[in-house]
Amino acid sequence: MNHPSVSYPELPDTPTSHLPFSPCVVVGDLIFVSGQASVDQQGKIISDTFEGEFRRSVENVRKVLLAAGSDLAHVVQTRNYVRDEADLPLYNQLYREYFPQPSPARTTITNCLPPSLKYEVEAVAVRKVG
Repeated sequence: MNHPSVSYPELPDTPTSHLPFSPCVVVGDLIFVSGQASVDQQGKIISDTFEGEFRRSVENVRKVLLAAGSDLAHVVQTRNYVRDEADLPLYNQLYREYFPQPSPARTTITNCLPPSLKYEVEAVAVRKVG
C-alpha cells in the first residue's frame, strides 16, 4: 500500500511554541495548521484588541502556510475560537477580509479561550499547484 508522505515544514519566522505540537503537518497535498493565536515568533502571547489579535493570528497562519508551500487562498477549512461572543460581528467582518467568497468551510466556537487570548484559529489547506 502506498502511503502519502508526511512532513513538518518550518521557516525561520514561523511562530514556535514550547508546547508539544508542530505549527503544521503536511500529508500529501493537505496542510493541517495547528491553532495560531496572537503570538510572536517565540510563542509569547501578544495581548491586543480583538482586531489586533485576529490579524496577528491569521498572519501567523499565513506564515505557516508559506512554509508549507501554500497561502490563505488555498485554505479549505477553519476552526475559530472567539473568547467573547460580543466580538462576533467584528470577527465576521475581518474574516470576510481574509477569506472572501467562496469562503472555506468554517466552525466558530465562543466562550472557550483563557483570559490571555481573545482569538485563535486553526486551518486545513491544500498545497498550491505549480
